[in-house]
Amino acid sequence: MAISKVKSIKGEIKVPGDKSISHRGVMFGAISNGITELTGFLDGADCRSTIGCFKAMGIDISQDNDYVIIHGKGLHGLTAPKDMLDVGNSGTTTRLISGILSGQDFVSTLNGDESIQKRPMGRIITPLTEMGANISSIKNNGCAPLKIGGAPLKAIHYNSPVASAQVKSCVLLAGLYADGITSVTEPVVSRNHTELMLSGFGANITTKGLTASIESNPILNGQKIEVPGDISSAAYFIVAGLICPNSDLLIKNVNTNPTRAGIIKIAQDMGANLELLNERIVSGEPVADIHVKTSDLQGCEVSGDIIPALIDEIPVIAVMAACAKGQTTIKDAAELKVKESDRIATVCENLKNMGCDITPTEDGMIINGGNELHGARIKTYKDHRIAMSFAIAGLVANGETCFDDEGCCRISYPDFFKTIGAIVNR
Repeated sequence: MAISKVKSIKGEIKVPGDKSISHRGVMFGAISNGITELTGFLDGADCRSTIGCFKAMGIDISQDNDYVIIHGKGLHGLTAPKDMLDVGNSGTTTRLISGILSGQDFVSTLNGDESIQKRPMGRIITPLTEMGANISSIKNNGCAPLKIGGAPLKAIHYNSPVASAQVKSCVLLAGLYADGITSVTEPVVSRNHTELMLSGFGANITTKGLTASIESNPILNGQKIEVPGDISSAAYFIVAGLICPNSDLLIKNVNTNPTRAGIIKIAQDMGANLELLNERIVSGEPVADIHVKTSDLQGCEVSGDIIPALIDEIPVIAVMAACAKGQTTIKDAAELKVKESDRIATVCENLKNMGCDITPTEDGMIINGGNELHGARIKTYKDHRIAMSFAIAGLVANGETCFDDEGCCRISYPDFFKTIGAIVNR
């Protein structure tokens, strides 16, 4: 697959369903009573891993492309899997399901691919152990494979050292099986899909400032959930519409939850011609159509409390910054080091190879924008967000941009290159 420079981007698109909401819809439906229906489900590799794990624990799940039906068995209806649970490449599956597994009366093990086996799980092992969970890293390195379950849980108030929706959700899900009220306080509010959706299923969740709390042993009932488009997938095309010449693009039905949509604010701070149209609430989540046009962008600082709301979009924000005038500084984003790849290193390596003036820092990067980019061979490190971000860079670069593994895009956006092909003019 090779990407080359385009004359313009024009059209109207819909991006795949929100990955975070798709994961949670399957998980929460499985531990609820009755049927849960998901429309707009993200049929990507990560979300299929979640389906596979719950099927292995006795849950009847049927799927027809983006329509999924889950026959839930209630909070205590899961059964012991016969084999190790395979989470694939999915950090969300790993961390959230660990909270649920900690409350079961059976012991299970879970493992994933090479990337998952390097990602830090101590951040969930610590609070789950504090709750009384029987959880351990089988290789004693704080990573998967993990062995979990078979112990009663107690409610805790956990002060998380990181703002992570995965850590918060893991502890709150374990709290469903604990005795009393479990709370998590974060340094900065992370995405709140778990709180919104679990509340819709019938859980008693309250949020006050930086603290989310959940009562144990609720009666959860199946729901009908319409999954909106994923802002992380929309981000590539937001940036494409802003940096490609003579462009005018409408991205329909995108989740604009403020705990996720930091890229919208940063784009506006950089001078983006961006509008939110048809704003509405869908299945408890704010949704809008996003209209973008070619813009004269200026560098800015990306730091502080907004980082958790755009952590997955930083690679493509860096591409946007490379095409802006002036300096962009990204700070407070050390979390990038423990994603599917070390995204500080991979972004800097690839943008430098394309001719960008970029310097890595301990917790981010400094980008001096405005240099013409040229095509390069992109090292993806099997990281879907790196591959897609640099495909967008390739749309404005001289020459051809190619990839050592464009197939990793299937993790979150199976038709990514097809979408590009439908809107570019060369």
